[in-house]
Amino acid sequence: MAFFSTVRRVLNGSSSSSSVLRSQWTSFRLSSTLTSPKLFISGLSRLTTDEKLQEAFTSFGQLVEAKVITDRATGRSKGFGFVTYSTIEEAEKAREGMNAKFLDGWVIFVDPAKPREPRPPPPQPQSAETSEFGIRTNKTIGWCG
Repeated sequence: MAFFSTVRRVLNGSSSSSSVLRSQWTSFRLSSTLTSPKLFISGLSRLTTDEKLQEAFTSFGQLVEAKVITDRATGRSKGFGFVTYSTIEEAEKAREGMNAKFLDGWVIFVDPAKPREPRPPPPQPQSAETSEFGIRTNKTIGWCG
């Protein structure tokens, strides 16, 4: 029974340990500032264009770039994009102002953009073996002259 009353005190905030936890959480949230003026925008509608994205984010500062990522084959939006501001402060204002807001009927989420991770090189196709006479042999097909 004492355990539940302690949990209730912590949840209600009447414990001194709760205020310590709350202050640590608040300082963590406030210290998680942006390190780059580039923002990742997810949850975009398939109808959102670069121009609509730029129009929605212009009010927070000077935009350097607003880009909706599209599929190469179809040309349709993939549902996410990037917005780059001239300063980190403007990007922080945009992040606070546009996160979980509606754009083209969809709720969008604004997060700091992460640097691209390097991709592993594509696997190299196995080359055909060359004999001492200069004739290449492809093991699956046969002789290739």
